[in-house]
Amino acid sequence: MGIGKWIAGVLGWAMFGPIGGILGYFITSRFEKLAEASFGYEEEQNWNQGQRNSFLMSLLVLSTAVIKADGKTSSEEIARLREFFARNFGAQAAEEAEEIVKDILQKDFNLYEVCSQIRSCMDYSQRLQLFHFLVSLGACDGLLQREIDVLETIATYIGLSKGETDSIIAQFRPSKDSNYRILEIDPSATDEEVKKAYRKMAVKYHPDKVATLGADVQKAAEEKFKAVSQAYEAICSERGI
Repeated sequence: MGIGKWIAGVLGWAMFGPIGGILGYFITSRFEKLAEASFGYEEEQNWNQGQRNSFLMSLLVLSTAVIKADGKTSSEEIARLREFFARNFGAQAAEEAEEIVKDILQKDFNLYEVCSQIRSCMDYSQRLQLFHFLVSLGACDGLLQREIDVLETIATYIGLSKGETDSIIAQFRPSKDSNYRILEIDPSATDEEVKKAYRKMAVKYHPDKVATLGADVQKAAEEKFKAVSQAYEAICSERGI
């Protein structure tokens, strides 16, 4: 099976460094032909395609770290990963992702080195969306503590703050104060602080910030934006603001 519509064109920065080493011949050999086919495209189009492909490759590599959080990999976990990619990117993407992930799962890699490459090459908004995808994947069967531990480690390594990490996890793990955690504030915050936090979060998580990664990623980013709005509305209703 060849790489198709989901991943096409130049691979971008993920072809090099730790991620490129993990992907190895399995994926880079396929991109040689695709890169040749993309020669002559507009420079901006090639750059955007490279950013998208590097984002997707980073997602695939880090997905294996989440899957292996419990020290083993089962057919059920692979099935959940396939379902996750089908839901977010389509059936063809799920087929391609499963094949690539199965290859990556056979390898050991240094999580810190992979995350350091991502932190230095991927912009802030893209890293937030990457982490949101990873938490969403872990939440497919309920977030267990060992998965949260791995996710928090990844978040630290890719340069997210504790508040950002807790905010995204809270979207998938409801609790008494999850609406406040989503807005990255304390329940003791004043009404004005709540409003200010919402405005800040609405800008931070606006879907347009990841538009260059493709319509499918941008659509998924709307989930974060919606969660922020819902958290704010719930707090306002509770307080009578």
